[in-house]
Amino acid sequence: MIRPLFLLMGLMMGGGTLLGQTITTLRGTVKDGQTQEPIVGATVAVSGQSITTSTSETGAFTLSDVPSGATLFVSYIGYETSTTVVNSASITIALEPSSSALDEVVVIGYGSIRRKDVTTAISSVSTKDLEKRPVVSLGQAIQGKAAGVTVIQPNGAPGGEMSIRVRGTTSFNGSNDPLYVVDGLPVENISFLSPNDITDIQILKDASSAAIYGSRAANGVILVTTKSGKAGEARITLGGQLTANIVDQTIEVLNTAQYKELMDETGYLNLPDGLTDQTDWFKETYKTGIQQNYQLSVSDGNEKLRYYLGGGYLTENGTLDGTFFTRYNFKATLDNQVRDWLKVNGNISYADYNQNSIISGNGSNRGGVVTSVINTPVYAPIWDLAYPDRYNTNFNGLNITSPLENLARSKNNNKRENRLLATGSALVTILPELNWKSAFSIDRRSGHETTFLDPWLTLQGRNVYGEASDLRNTNTVLTWDNVLTYTKRFEKHSLEAMAGSSWTDSKYSNSYIYGSHYANGIIETLNAANKIAWDRTGTGASDWAILSYFARAMYNYDGKYLVTANMRADGSSKLSPQGRWGYFPSVSAAWRLSSEEFLSDVDWINDLKIRGGWGQTGNQSGLGDYSYLAFYNIQRLPWFEEQYLNAVPNFGNPSSLRATDLKWETTTQTNVGIDFSALQNRLTLTLDYYHKKTTDMLMEVTLPAGSAAANKITRNEGEMTNKGFEFGVSSKNLTGELLWNTDFNISFNRNRLDKLVFTKIYNDAVTNNFVNEAVVRNEPGRALGGFYGYISDGVNPETGELMYRDLNGDNKISASDRTYIGDPNPKFVYGLTNSFSWKNFDLSIFIQGTYGNDIFNASRMETEGMYDGRNQTTVVLDRWRVPGQITHVPKAGFNMKNSTYFVEDGSYLRVKNVSLGYAIAPDRLKRMGINRIQPYLSLNNLLTFTKYSGMDPEVNQWGNSGRVQGLDWGTYPSSKSFVFGVNVEF
Repeated sequence: MIRPLFLLMGLMMGGGTLLGQTITTLRGTVKDGQTQEPIVGATVAVSGQSITTSTSETGAFTLSDVPSGATLFVSYIGYETSTTVVNSASITIALEPSSSALDEVVVIGYGSIRRKDVTTAISSVSTKDLEKRPVVSLGQAIQGKAAGVTVIQPNGAPGGEMSIRVRGTTSFNGSNDPLYVVDGLPVENISFLSPNDITDIQILKDASSAAIYGSRAANGVILVTTKSGKAGEARITLGGQLTANIVDQTIEVLNTAQYKELMDETGYLNLPDGLTDQTDWFKETYKTGIQQNYQLSVSDGNEKLRYYLGGGYLTENGTLDGTFFTRYNFKATLDNQVRDWLKVNGNISYADYNQNSIISGNGSNRGGVVTSVINTPVYAPIWDLAYPDRYNTNFNGLNITSPLENLARSKNNNKRENRLLATGSALVTILPELNWKSAFSIDRRSGHETTFLDPWLTLQGRNVYGEASDLRNTNTVLTWDNVLTYTKRFEKHSLEAMAGSSWTDSKYSNSYIYGSHYANGIIETLNAANKIAWDRTGTGASDWAILSYFARAMYNYDGKYLVTANMRADGSSKLSPQGRWGYFPSVSAAWRLSSEEFLSDVDWINDLKIRGGWGQTGNQSGLGDYSYLAFYNIQRLPWFEEQYLNAVPNFGNPSSLRATDLKWETTTQTNVGIDFSALQNRLTLTLDYYHKKTTDMLMEVTLPAGSAAANKITRNEGEMTNKGFEFGVSSKNLTGELLWNTDFNISFNRNRLDKLVFTKIYNDAVTNNFVNEAVVRNEPGRALGGFYGYISDGVNPETGELMYRDLNGDNKISASDRTYIGDPNPKFVYGLTNSFSWKNFDLSIFIQGTYGNDIFNASRMETEGMYDGRNQTTVVLDRWRVPGQITHVPKAGFNMKNSTYFVEDGSYLRVKNVSLGYAIAPDRLKRMGINRIQPYLSLNNLLTFTKYSGMDPEVNQWGNSGRVQGLDWGTYPSSKSFVFGVNVEF
């Protein structure tokens, strides 16, 4: 017993001596436990000591004087913290990705942060289902997916623009589009971007998150990160998608007998007897639209070098003949760890896209193609009986253009653009805590728009003997960013400071030419035109620049108390020298209650954080490049006439006055929010309240006649408020073999135009020529886009006229009886996604909608107005005909005005997408070198529940306008889509 006791004491003494030894230099490497890729910037700390460092670009670290047997803590955003006992002078540590959504890395302006440490209002949009949906644009990808972000597809034309609003409309004349930042590069017009190339979408909604982009962030910021190469096994992915689009919302029209009865009743037209139904214009006009989408990518890499190559082709033929959208896209990304202290990146994207839409809202048939489907009498044939290669124009003396002739006028209006974005960057690690990134980018766009109206097929073409145009433009934007970032972590404190500068320069040029008088043969080139328009040919050019300085500081104490402060200064050449520079500060803070002692025993709460922030952002979008200067008209003279043989162009009066004090439009926003996560992160909630005040609104003001030589001036002259509440919830309802996840968001926004200085009332949107009166009125004290007109109290049973309310009590109906009759702004918008997964099957159901918004259905003025000889819908069969008749449809030829008769509830609930996929078991495919095959079926716009009588409640003929919304006037309707696709990974 004594010998073993002495032996045990000796071992203990020896062990004590070993524990007391110090390792002179500890070297190690930190890697991703799954991909084995080095982790850059991980924090390495010795427990109980002030010894700490960060990993280099290769994941390596070095520590001096580390006691043997000490505990090493290694942490990094998005990974579980590792605890390791030091027992040798060399060590390799593998960090496992965190399973908690709170530890996900969120991209922010000029950097990134853990989601749990966010102090501002940021929404993340999942990109997991993009490959299964027939989405063409970023707007379609985020619709209904983020609280506080309203996305409307104003029309269903192929490649049609999306209207995106982040927390309401903030500008009257200027742009309300958010700033798009793709891989760190601010861009305009994101039609070039293929959703298949996107890997991450973050939306900066409040001023404290967006202020780092200062002058360009008043409408929010959408940060897009595209795919790049990863270390590990080479990967080849291939996706193919075939979509059939149909318009199934038919509208019944009068047959020939019913139409003749209406004409006889009104006396507009005396039709001969014996006419019969010949043409179903709906079937002749609408067809099944086909979309094809093919994408291929290859990626690979190691610790030093990573690359990604991707390309795709998308083509969509619309449901109306001649409408289409085609896009070719290519992307290449290269990352190279040249030295431990130097990392370089190259990113190139190229896209070539071509689009053609339809004529709408004008023409002989007001409302264009869509309403002419209804207005063209069904007794008429398609082709002229005397000239079978011409469209029929014989409508018994009526000025009617058939929908097929309208389409022919649209068919050869092609808008093509090719776009190159290239960025090269270098990241230099000066110290483990300090790095500098410099990036230079070019964004070059070349646009080409051509039109051709043949001299034979259509009446309009014959009137001018054929007409063509060629318009070209080139825009080059250069950007140079330099950012210095310092990160320091010690004990319970964490500090990140960032400062940088950004220089942007833009140059634009264009040329245009028009020609007419072609031979009867169709040769679609201006070389065949006999007459070049001397007054419609010319060139133009302009440029602008922005210089910016910015800084940010983020402080984190023990994960409990977090503070972020930003400052940006911008100088823009678009503004007057006196107001050129704008300064945009912001500050935000958060308190994590769940880390406090008083909640330490509440184990079902994973995270509870209160956030608050304030900041200012600016806006200059929508301004011309020289808006603060006076503009003059140039009168070009017909030099070929004898009296002008030696004449030179005349400079007329200025068309706009000089604005010597033009400055930034500024939005000040306050935000308060709560983030909550519980039940092992199976339930997460986010709530936000915000208040946005826009001042010094940039507006183009029309001057009273005779007040100045010019009739307009651009100036700062208005104020607007948006305030609202957002709520988002995500839940993991079922886990295990059957998975069921739910994501729901709802947003409430109230908009109000508070102040106008010079011009107090703006009237917009004249639609029907018979009424010839604007239907939209904007003035202080009300939300933007309000419909203005008369209140209709139904049909007078004795006269058949619509009864308009006498609001001023003078016993007559006049313009002074007009009032606000509708509001296009919804009370709330929402989105709901339910995702299910069982074995190899996955199912996703996405629902989206709005509530409380009105639509002014100007199309009904054309299709139910009964004020001329055009055909109408079967609604007019219920028209008043005899005294005493009770009906809701007035008599033919009634006194039509802009009134509540044409205002409808635009609320809708739409089953936006249903996708079902099946992953073929990889074990059966490995031997063929195939990792995954996933075929899927998807249905878009499957069901729509609405009271709206038009073809589509998601509509605005004025497109992306902020001051005119919710107006339907022959708008291209959305389609129901049936999609089959397959994704393959090698």
